[in-house]
Amino acid sequence: MISTLLQVALGGALGASARWGAGLAISRLVTPGGFPVPILAVNIIGSFLMGVFVVVAAERGLTHLSPLVMTGVLGGFTTFSSFSLETVMLFERGQPAQAALYVALSVGGSVAALSVGLWATRAVIA
Repeated sequence: MISTLLQVALGGALGASARWGAGLAISRLVTPGGFPVPILAVNIIGSFLMGVFVVVAAERGLTHLSPLVMTGVLGGFTTFSSFSLETVMLFERGQPAQAALYVALSVGGSVAALSVGLWATRAVIA
């Protein structure tokens, strides 16, 4: 139990740090305009990586690393709490169309990226 908790804690610290770094890097690449591209990008990237890990873990007998990787690293990296905040902020700034677009792209893009991660990794491993 303690070992699992430590895996999640370590993974969460790594994932949150990676999210911060990726968000900073993406912010520098994207023209500011109020649309939360960094959060959108990390959610899609994290979802893709989740798909990759699910297949690799199942095929290679690495499911024991799920608390570290899935709950910790990828849970700390993806940001649906930040996603919710960004959505509400867009609404509060009087940008309901931007908020709706953000929700659709975040959810649709993340589900699609996870599917592509599953498909691509299965194709490589098979």
